[in-house]
Amino acid sequence: MRGLLGFVSFVLITQGVGGLAHHFGWFELWGLVHRAGFLDGHEVYASIVLIVLGLAAGGLAERAGS
Repeated sequence: MRGLLGFVSFVLITQGVGGLAHHFGWFELWGLVHRAGFLDGHEVYASIVLIVLGLAAGGLAERAGS
């Protein structure tokens, strides 16, 4: 369970950071937030939510390990 939560945490955080980087023009190669049409105009908020969820999943992974 710890490994799965760690992987989910990594994916969520990288997608959130990638979405912010894409929004500010620093990175344009990948990311899911800017590709979702229903998030038009809300990409920054969605990216921040992904980062927060990733940190929460990482915290759960640490708690599951002890």
